[in-house]
Amino acid sequence: MYTAKQLNSPNGPTVLDNRRGVAILVAIGVVAVLLTAGLALNRRIRSSVTEAFLAREQVVLSEMAVSGVHAAMVMLINDRRENDTDTLQEDWANPEKVAEMVGLIPFDEGSVDVRITDERGKIQVNALVKFPEGQQFSASQRFLWERLLDQLFSAFEAAPDSDPNMIINSLKDWLDSGDDDAITGLSGAESDYYEDLDPPYSSKNGPIDDLGEVALIHGVTPELFAGAGGAAGLSSLLTVQGMSAVGDGRFTFDGRINISTADVAVLAALLPSENSDLAEALADFRVAKADETFTNPITNAQWYKNVPGAGGITISPDLITVSSDLFRIVATAKRNERTATVTVVVQREKEPVTGRWLCKTLIWQAE
Repeated sequence: MYTAKQLNSPNGPTVLDNRRGVAILVAIGVVAVLLTAGLALNRRIRSSVTEAFLAREQVVLSEMAVSGVHAAMVMLINDRRENDTDTLQEDWANPEKVAEMVGLIPFDEGSVDVRITDERGKIQVNALVKFPEGQQFSASQRFLWERLLDQLFSAFEAAPDSDPNMIINSLKDWLDSGDDDAITGLSGAESDYYEDLDPPYSSKNGPIDDLGEVALIHGVTPELFAGAGGAAGLSSLLTVQGMSAVGDGRFTFDGRINISTADVAVLAALLPSENSDLAEALADFRVAKADETFTNPITNAQWYKNVPGAGGITISPDLITVSSDLFRIVATAKRNERTATVTVVVQREKEPVTGRWLCKTLIWQAE
């Protein structure tokens, strides 16, 4: 220990020196605290600015995509004013024509890609059962499902752990309105089957509202639903749309498929099993051109008979049509290396009071 005399001696530290050292340490501590707080504040400000910028970009991208959806709706309305059929030969089905329409919208930066497809070109999953009664099979739809599932099963290298009859019977049990524990056939499934699963759930016993329900049905494997190894899945070939009113608050599903827009896999299911290989020929026939002009008329539901080799074929008239009222619009906006996609399903209908055609939104999804 230093004595008071030593503290003030030339050879020992002074009280003033100690006080100065403490002051310097305190100052360093204060500066360190202020620097840390300043850096944290700077990070928060930068984060807020970045979040605000990204939020603004997302809003801009969403509005761009919505503009693309509206442009597609205009095309569909204009098309309906010109004719009452819908085919792959029309402007709405031509990506270049759609791009020209979207190009009329002035964007300072970025671009919007829009695709329009016909929901009537898919199989109406709810039409398997006759509504409004909702208890019995539709015979023509059952045959359609048998051909569809036989085709899908054959497309897989390893057969799914299921069988077409199981899926069809279970789908009927899911849709029918009489859950009385009486399953369809030997392979159907009612609520008692699903309630033993983990997690448990009940049979719908009514129309499917969301296509994802199909994946819950007994016999539908993930591969069958989503597709695998290049094989199409049920999710790309089915639609839940197509309901029409029959009065007194009741409804039905006519199950008609637009043969002039349907996917090749759906065309194959429409054809007799022994002629399913003609599906590709039908698809090519629809878009055949000579000097940029379509060569084959496909506005009559019997046009398929003009395809070489198909003259003797008959497709059930209650399965096909050449017009549509349901369309899916997918608009993807791109800007500053970011994207936003809006998917909309619309129903084209005439307003009863004004007589104007419009597109009513049935489904709206943004991502």
